[in-house]
Amino acid sequence: MLLGIDTSGAVSVAVARGELAGDSTDPSPEILAVRSDTRSRHHDEVLLALVEETLQAAGVTRGELTGVVVGRGPGPFTGLRVGLVSARSIASVLGVPLHGLSSLDALAHEALAAVPAERGPITVGVALDARRREVYHARYRREADGEILRIAEPAVDAPAEVATALTACDLLVGSGTALYPELLPATVELEHVDAGHLLLAASALAVRGEDLTSTEPMYLREPDAAKPTARKSALGR
Repeated sequence: MLLGIDTSGAVSVAVARGELAGDSTDPSPEILAVRSDTRSRHHDEVLLALVEETLQAAGVTRGELTGVVVGRGPGPFTGLRVGLVSARSIASVLGVPLHGLSSLDALAHEALAAVPAERGPITVGVALDARRREVYHARYRREADGEILRIAEPAVDAPAEVATALTACDLLVGSGTALYPELLPATVELEHVDAGHLLLAASALAVRGEDLTSTEPMYLREPDAAKPTARKSALGR
């Protein structure tokens, strides 16, 4: 049983039957329950209660969990830290493996899941609200065989600087499209990461042999509260 947690924007939790064995013969996890809370700035208040609610909805106890998958962002510092710390704590207490991947990967997986494989190769751009009038973004391509490849690494930029590249994709999704519709018009109304697709994306990457051991946050830029470069006297001298 797997637990998925993502707090890159909204709070999303999922429980699935399956493993991340990295064996190409293993089927994708079966998503049993997903719960989300789209309120901003309430991650620390709702996450653990949402985990319990999702486990109950799936009919699973914490003791049955065999792995935890967490979204590494990018996302706001506080919200992202809540998800990562909680996922690490749960995995540590239960003594189960912890896996991490970019939240952008999960959103791209969800966008592409709605497109029939018969369509052939297709590209998707993901743009998430990064505040400061910027967006976190990345681009992906699903090949004819169904494999999803990242073709532009996660970065943070002003919408105008990446509009041409992102709108050239067949699909464009993410919370950034709702904030900047003139520059980044959405092709699908899909703003936040679904933890169920976080688990499915992690499974697909594990099958390919990708290393998912890192759970370091993907901030992409320095925090607003920067450390002082030199000591200052309290007397102003």
